[in-house]
Amino acid sequence: MDQQLIIAIAGAGMVGILGLLLLGGGGSANSSRVRELTGQTSVRGSLRDRLKQDDQGSRRKQIEETLGKLEERQKQKKKKAKSLESRLIQADWSVEPSKFTTISLILAVVATGLLFVMGAPLPVVAGGGFVAGFGLPRFILGTAINKRQKKFTEQFADGMDIIVRGVRTGLPLGDCLKIIAHESPEPMATEFRRVVEGESVGIPVEVCLEQMYERMPTPEVNFFATVLNIQKTSGGNLGESLANLSNVLRGRKQLVEKIKALSAEAKMSAMIIGAMPIVVGVLVSILSPDYMAELFTTDRGQKNMMIGGIMMIVGVVWMRKMINFKF
Repeated sequence: MDQQLIIAIAGAGMVGILGLLLLGGGGSANSSRVRELTGQTSVRGSLRDRLKQDDQGSRRKQIEETLGKLEERQKQKKKKAKSLESRLIQADWSVEPSKFTTISLILAVVATGLLFVMGAPLPVVAGGGFVAGFGLPRFILGTAINKRQKKFTEQFADGMDIIVRGVRTGLPLGDCLKIIAHESPEPMATEFRRVVEGESVGIPVEVCLEQMYERMPTPEVNFFATVLNIQKTSGGNLGESLANLSNVLRGRKQLVEKIKALSAEAKMSAMIIGAMPIVVGVLVSILSPDYMAELFTTDRGQKNMMIGGIMMIVGVVWMRKMINFKF
């Protein structure tokens, strides 16, 4: 064999061996590099997932804390709204709580004295003084509050329509509130006038509406304040939002009237059942006084009258709870 051929074959063999070595080393290096990159990617992915879970947990905690604060504020508002001072403000009475309490005590003393002079039994004297001093003034106060809130609720949807039309024609919100304050009937005119006066001296609108809710704690005012606060923080079409609110309020009003119509029969039945014992007692007393005299002159009759009166009060309150729907 030729010497040059042998040298060529040997060189080709050496080149092949070197190529195999280089390819094998590169493959191991590439595989290790791939494993390294894969390991880094998995580490980065796990870190990203962990950070995402931590972020979601912190956001959940913040939302829970915010909701807890809102619930606490609502509870405080409800407790404050039930106080005597707040109820006097809701009725728009310019009477201080101390003066109202003094008047209640005077009525209790006068009623107790009159019943005692008339010779009524001690339980009747105590009950009459309690009703005259505690029940009657607060009943009148509650009636005034309900009457004022009912008028305000009936007018509120029309006020929202005024704001919607004003905003759509280019008027600012403050001018729309001034129109309601000057053109609307009472009590809505007074409440919006106070909002306008508060805003004119630099009080923010949300604070004015919160004070308005304290004077008029109705869901409609709460809805209105919520819509304005959301529009102020996130923006949006105020006219469209208030138009939707007006439609909701009118639908709510229709639902209230429907509920009243459906429950009218039950209310009438409760009134008849509650009034029947009193009417029958008065008629029997007129037609046969001697038959009813023992209920007023004997101890057993007076005790039976007290028991019957307590049972009547419990029954009337129970029926009232059954036929009054909260909406």
